[in-house]
Amino acid sequence: MQLELEQTRNIKEILSHYPPEQRYSLAVLQEVQKEYGYISPNHLMAISSHLGVPVSEIFSIATFYKALSLDKKGKCIIKVCDGTACHIRGSVNVLEEIKRALKINEGETTPDGLFSIEIVNCVGSCAMAPVVICDKVYHGNVQIDQAKEIIDEAKEVLLNE
Repeated sequence: MQLELEQTRNIKEILSHYPPEQRYSLAVLQEVQKEYGYISPNHLMAISSHLGVPVSEIFSIATFYKALSLDKKGKCIIKVCDGTACHIRGSVNVLEEIKRALKINEGETTPDGLFSIEIVNCVGSCAMAPVVICDKVYHGNVQIDQAKEIIDEAKEVLLNE
C-alpha cells in the first residue's frame, strides 16, 4: 500500500508539469513510461482525470505507440531483430537460445525483474545481421553460442548497479 501511495505522489508530480489539456497526452505518457518503465491502469486513470480526456483515448494512445508499454518490463530489454537480413542469418535460432537461457518467451519478464525479451523489426544494422540489442548495446553477427554470454554480461552490469 505504501508503494502505491509513493507512485500516486510521483504521478501527481509528473502531472503537475502539464496543463490539463488533451494535447499533452502523449508527452505525459512518455514521461510516465520513462519514470516507471510502463504505464499501469492507475496511471491511465490519473492521466485521464488530469487531462480531462476519456481513459479510453489515453489507452488508445498508450497501445498505439510501440515505445509505450502497459506491461512492466525488465531492467534490461533484450531486443532480437527479425528483419529480413537478420531472419535469413539465423535470428530465430538466436532468439530461441535467449528464450531457453532466460526461461521466458518474447513479451515476458524474468521473475527477478531483470530481463524482458522483445522481437523487433529491422533495426537498420543489416550488415551486422543477426543483431541483438541488450540494454541499448548492439551485438552484431550474433551466433547461438553467444546468446548466454550476452545475457551474463548484462546481468553482471545490472547486479553491480
